[in-house]
Amino acid sequence: MSGPKTLNQFTYRVTWSDEDSQCVGLCAEFPSLSWLDATPEKALRGIRKVVAEVVADMQARGEPVPEPISRRHYSGKFMVRVPPEVHRKLAMEAAEEDVSLNRLVSSKLSS
Repeated sequence: MSGPKTLNQFTYRVTWSDEDSQCVGLCAEFPSLSWLDATPEKALRGIRKVVAEVVADMQARGEPVPEPISRRHYSGKFMVRVPPEVHRKLAMEAAEEDVSLNRLVSSKLSS
């Protein structure tokens, strides 16, 4: 399932770590993995190498490899529980703006 093409489809990110005073490379599909290095470019290369090694190990053991987020399908629906006071406040705001509660919350989440 996972070749070089799939490795490119994983979600990588590089950010600064104040604690380590270095750049840290991360992969969303493998949240327990990271790579520290002096530059963003080296941190990205490092995390990509670690992910490739972990994926190869998982495949050798017959373990399932996470599907890249970019290839996952989403329905567009999910349930969020909020305190009743928040629900009331949002419902009033939606009514005042003459939009559905769904449209109001969707707008707030996407901004």
